[in-house]
Amino acid sequence: MKAFRSVTSRAVVLDRPDVDTDQIIPKQFLKRIERSGFGEFLFHDWRKDPGFELNTQSGRILLAGRNFGCGSSREHAAWALQDHGFDVVIAPSFGDIFRQNSLKIGLLPVELEDRQVRTLMTRAAHDEELTVDLEAREAGGFPFELDEHSRTCILEGLDEIALTLQHEDAISAYEAAAAI
Repeated sequence: MKAFRSVTSRAVVLDRPDVDTDQIIPKQFLKRIERSGFGEFLFHDWRKDPGFELNTQSGRILLAGRNFGCGSSREHAAWALQDHGFDVVIAPSFGDIFRQNSLKIGLLPVELEDRQVRTLMTRAAHDEELTVDLEAREAGGFPFELDEHSRTCILEGLDEIALTLQHEDAISAYEAAAAI
């Protein structure tokens, strides 16, 4: 996964609550096992509406309503958002599994209070760029919380495999001792 420190971008406003993973990436597109190629199917059913938000806006930050990414445990939802070009999703709350899937691939889920998200949505509607700075733990001027382990992994671009490989010498030593 790529390292992420900060992004300054226009934000896409998706002011809808309870956006579930089935809406983010419909089931008929889950036949692939690699993480790429899902962005073109992001919100597939909703994109048929010419007025749908992603048809008229672009940016690397997604501002969403409460309970974003609820529903099934489909990791493809985070993959699709990242493949589409999003680095950050800001919402008042997230589905727990979606949040964990996002952190595992370096898609930063930022949880802010509802009033703060509304303020950012208003600023985005006026074409104001927003900055999300993971090092400072700040999104659009608002502080956010993120556990230190997740923060370090995203800052350094370390997924679970890369974390394991940091202990390659110890693993090799253990395997050599166990083979005796």
